[in-house]
Amino acid sequence: MTEGRREFIQTQDSFFCPKFQEPVDQRTMPSNELQTLAARRLFLQSAAGSIGSLALSSLLSQDGLLAAETVAADPLAPHAPHFAPKAKACIFLFMEGAPSQLDLFDPKPKLNDLHGQKLPESMTKNVRFAFIQKETAVLMGSNRKWQKYGECGMDLSDRLPHLSTCVDDIAFIRSMHTEAFNHHPGQLLMMTGATAFGRPSMGCWMSYGLGSESKDLPSYVVLNSGRGTSGGASLWSSGFLPTTYQGVLFRNQGEPVLNLDNPPGLTAEMQRLGLDALRDLNQHRLAEVHDPEIATRIASYELAYRMQTAAPQLIDFSDETPETLEAYGVNRTEGKLKGGRGGGAGTFASYSRNCLLARRLVERGVRFVNLFHASWDHHSDIDRELEFNAMMADQPVAALLKDLKQRGLLDSTLVIWGAEFGRTPLGENRAARDSNTGRDHHPFAFSLWMAGGGVKGGQIIGETDEIGWNVIKDPIHVNDLQATILRLFGMDHLRLTYRFKGRDFRLTDVGGKVVPQLLG
Repeated sequence: MTEGRREFIQTQDSFFCPKFQEPVDQRTMPSNELQTLAARRLFLQSAAGSIGSLALSSLLSQDGLLAAETVAADPLAPHAPHFAPKAKACIFLFMEGAPSQLDLFDPKPKLNDLHGQKLPESMTKNVRFAFIQKETAVLMGSNRKWQKYGECGMDLSDRLPHLSTCVDDIAFIRSMHTEAFNHHPGQLLMMTGATAFGRPSMGCWMSYGLGSESKDLPSYVVLNSGRGTSGGASLWSSGFLPTTYQGVLFRNQGEPVLNLDNPPGLTAEMQRLGLDALRDLNQHRLAEVHDPEIATRIASYELAYRMQTAAPQLIDFSDETPETLEAYGVNRTEGKLKGGRGGGAGTFASYSRNCLLARRLVERGVRFVNLFHASWDHHSDIDRELEFNAMMADQPVAALLKDLKQRGLLDSTLVIWGAEFGRTPLGENRAARDSNTGRDHHPFAFSLWMAGGGVKGGQIIGETDEIGWNVIKDPIHVNDLQATILRLFGMDHLRLTYRFKGRDFRLTDVGGKVVPQLLG
């Protein structure tokens, strides 16, 4: 919870008031105290319902649908952070499947020297792999060519020529690590802070803690391209948070949100009458049961109504210059490249449109934008398939960074490129496949980068050993990354909590520490 946002919180066996007090165990209380507590609870339930109704009234009055008799806070209204923020919006470029850091960001000449050799048994004895057969696995070098770029001297492979022009604005982390070695748990950990189902995603926590700057668009928007993530909607779910904070899946052409448009024959006047009737029914039920999800439902209907105007304008690129469209490559084709896991025809244009949409969304006050692309899961044929994916992402991502910077938005917009884990120095030797043409899942050491939003760019953080097997300097866990992201937004990850089933949950679960090197 942001400071100043205090709640009365009721659980089955405990009563909290305010949030940070220790619970009182009702099972050991005398009967007279229980009666007093019950009376307090009834009063607070009634008060909560009244407050919810006032908040709803305020929201509806802004749209001219209800007289503004009392001013109350909308759950998605901007909230004060714990301390001065450096970032206002986040664009998370999630490369599902896990790009090979050894072929993009972390060159290992020694790995090439040892190509074809086995690792000592002591290094793999207690290691679990997704597919590698340990008894016959050998090291696999990289065919990539490397060069240093920018004043920071960042090494990038020949697969990223456009991003190489932006390196002095980027902080490259080579020392990420995680305990998840399969896709869905790894994606959940990166996006929700835990490998378990049912946790709120990072974008939901942002909306919960800070609210939204936009009245006509969701606080949290999701864009997809490629094959679709193995994690699916669990990666942008609100979990146990109210559903008003859940990510909203947008499309980059056609109807922006499925079923957002009115069906044929339904006029705006008819729609308004229908929404008014639904609002009255829901308000009546809200007054009876005080369920916050009913208030969320009403607010969602009204947001959808406003989005019918705002969303089509969002995906209309006619106000963009030809130079901008060319820079992002929104009309690119794949040519003769075959995507395989990365997608087929139209993937280049789709991802380019998503990158441009991300900039347009943060311009309009959207707090958190996820761009998911699948898949970078290169177990085989890595040279050909990585070429497709890197060419797809390199140009529009570099254009996004430059566009944000040119418009004065990069300082307040945090851009992250990352995935659930990395790839092994060992070649994939799965049965019935050509050996050593791909890499398996590798949680022990992988790369990620951040730019803008208060991040100190032009630096390389962390180091892996000479073959990229383990982190040997400045290890950064996924929860450390999340704590740092919240810090850039002015939030203390230890204080941004939500009580659920008798426990205070947070994005960083039970771990996490801020990485000071990343803070500008």
